[in-house]
Amino acid sequence: MLRGLYAWMMRMAASPRAPYALALIALAESSFFPIPPDVMLAPMVLTRPERTWRYAGICAASSVIGGIGGYMIGYGLAPVAHWILAATGMANAEIWLRAEFAKWGLGVILLGLLPIPYKLLTIVSGLAHFTFWKFIVASSVIRSVRFFGVAALVKKFGPAMLPVIERRLALVTGIVAIAAIALLVGLKLLH
Repeated sequence: MLRGLYAWMMRMAASPRAPYALALIALAESSFFPIPPDVMLAPMVLTRPERTWRYAGICAASSVIGGIGGYMIGYGLAPVAHWILAATGMANAEIWLRAEFAKWGLGVILLGLLPIPYKLLTIVSGLAHFTFWKFIVASSVIRSVRFFGVAALVKKFGPAMLPVIERRLALVTGIVAIAAIALLVGLKLLH
């Protein structure tokens, strides 16, 4: 099933309706869809490099809007939220993430830079009744960093960058997230 979805996304990346499909995928991935929108974003940037920032903006904005949907599922539809987490194999992650929210608050949203599924952060943010406006601001930052970063790398290094992004995305985003978390810890220790 995932292979079929992946193949469909790659076909859509070359179609005239690609921006709409990218928006839909980014929106859905934030609460339930299993494949990240980077799979479409990268080939779209390669095909139309003059639209790089437009595509990254579509992806980031749609992801945040989808994240709001995930937050609302967690906040108001706890049984549905628990079902989605269980269906995506993330049921046990809720306990860990709630503990991290209690400990780090807003800093936990920075985990969205890691290859931790963003849907986990959105749904558990709602379940934990995390402050909504802080969730939106943090989500806007992390999703913009992610998608504008991927778009910039693909635009700069071209097709040779696609296999590197697929293999090393976790490493690069992990380094960025560790730096952000270190900064957060440092600020917390100073206060």
